[in-house]
Amino acid sequence: MTGRPMQIGEVAARTELSLRTIRQYEDSGLVVPSAASPGGFPLYTDADVSRLMVVRRMKPLGFTLDETRELLTAVDRLADDRPGTATELEPDERAALVARVRRYETAAAERVAALRAQLARAEEFADSLRTSLGAA
Repeated sequence: MTGRPMQIGEVAARTELSLRTIRQYEDSGLVVPSAASPGGFPLYTDADVSRLMVVRRMKPLGFTLDETRELLTAVDRLADDRPGTATELEPDERAALVARVRRYETAAAERVAALRAQLARAEEFADSLRTSLGAA
């Protein structure tokens, strides 16, 4: 764990997520606080915050919670891959996980491109309104 553990309010401020949303992500298993205070309150690490940021970044791209969970599971599994230990991945499993992450990378890039196109149309519309008001 790097840095000091954080309470949910600080995590909410850092991630720009509401307390309710963070708790919803906890309930759905997307993020699990890594520590607890002596009183039993959840405490979050920098890694937990990073995980919440992944979830936050996937949401506006239209990924479902199940898709987010699938990606996080694949990324976690790849990060835990330790050659010569019990967590070492079989080559086929590693290849499948890498392929899964690449599919999400491709999907994210496609969705970003679609959002850019949508934004361009919205900006054109706003410009046309400004032009119309200027002519009035």
